[in-house]
Amino acid sequence: MRGIYLLPILIIIASCTSRTVQERPIDLGAYTSEIETWHQKRIQDLKGPDGWLNLAGLFWLHEGVNTFGSGLKNDIVFPEGKMPERAGIFLLKQSTVTLEVSPGVNITSKGQPVKRMVVFHPDSSKTPTLEYDQLQWFVVERDTKYGIRLRDFKNPELVNFKGIERYPLDAAWRLEAMFEKADSSRTIDIINILGQTAPLSSPGTLVIKVNGEEYRLDAFDGGGDEYFTMFGDAANTKETYGAGRYLYLKKPDAQGKIIIDFNQAFNPPCAFTAFATCPLPPKQNILNVEVTAGEKNYGRHH
Repeated sequence: MRGIYLLPILIIIASCTSRTVQERPIDLGAYTSEIETWHQKRIQDLKGPDGWLNLAGLFWLHEGVNTFGSGLKNDIVFPEGKMPERAGIFLLKQSTVTLEVSPGVNITSKGQPVKRMVVFHPDSSKTPTLEYDQLQWFVVERDTKYGIRLRDFKNPELVNFKGIERYPLDAAWRLEAMFEKADSSRTIDIINILGQTAPLSSPGTLVIKVNGEEYRLDAFDGGGDEYFTMFGDAANTKETYGAGRYLYLKKPDAQGKIIIDFNQAFNPPCAFTAFATCPLPPKQNILNVEVTAGEKNYGRHH
């Protein structure tokens, strides 16, 4: 890896490698800088207030009254010493969640004190966030399940995080793919780690060649001008996260060509926390080849 960064700026033709078919020359110095910039933003996002490293709990609600606080007798137990013993209740009734705060407990939302508040309604466009000292939480919906996702901005995971090991940068894994557009109504059923299945819109399929072999990856809407894909490969049982990795990529050009850069393959949230509900790659996106590019396995979750 270090040797790559000591190289002078070179122009390399990726089509000279065995993995990719590309016609565009790559400025290796600029490309290295681009990948490093992407990686640094990736790290900042993981450690940021909306990142995955500060997650401290995911508590599924049952219908009716759910008590919460730091006391062990509560239905939902928040971290010891960081919340009053009995902070209040969450009332789940017919898909609506209402928070009722115990007297004397200073829970806020956007800095304003809360005593009673609807914190989830199926018809609402936004779900409010609640705060107490260094803790923050909100309701998540997964199919017919409703849960409290808790953040701790002093979570030990933030302190213990030492970065993510990666494969050495290899421009040969920056592939030019063809995009086979699908019918606008096409969806693919995706399973998450909870075993739940939900249809995701799939605008088409990426067709790539690795070492002369053709592979196909179904793509999904990624928002804006991007697509998103989830993939598994033969390295999952060795050096990469066992449940696969994710990739974002720009939408295709007028000729239907699209760049898929496996150097930007990243671990799903479940590699960093037990409190995520990651979607899993569909079986057709499991590649029978080792993708030795992008992030390696981070750790111990799931």
